[in-house]
Amino acid sequence: MSKVSIAQKLGVLARVAVQQARRSRTLNALMKASATTARAFGGAAHQLWLEVTGLVFLVMAAGGGITLHREYAKYEAGRAGSGRVVIAICFTVAFAWFGVSSFWKVKRKGSGRAR
Repeated sequence: MSKVSIAQKLGVLARVAVQQARRSRTLNALMKASATTARAFGGAAHQLWLEVTGLVFLVMAAGGGITLHREYAKYEAGRAGSGRVVIAICFTVAFAWFGVSSFWKVKRKGSGRAR
């Protein structure tokens, strides 16, 4: 009589269980339902991520706009150089672009869905 290890027995048992599960219509339906639900939640989570990051970038751009206003007032008064104003402009424009483009991505993703 040959000795079969416990690992081999468990391997055979697992293969048989997988074969039986593949034949089960209920289990297949549950797997497809789970995949569809996960895909829907994943899409919603990605949309939320884009909206939240877009909002954060727009808030940062607003802060840059406030700083730009302050630095421009200092520049007009002769108390600051033009470099700080240029940096504030670049920061504000860049972060405003990041925020707006994030919301555009949300709109583009949403327009492809059937409603």
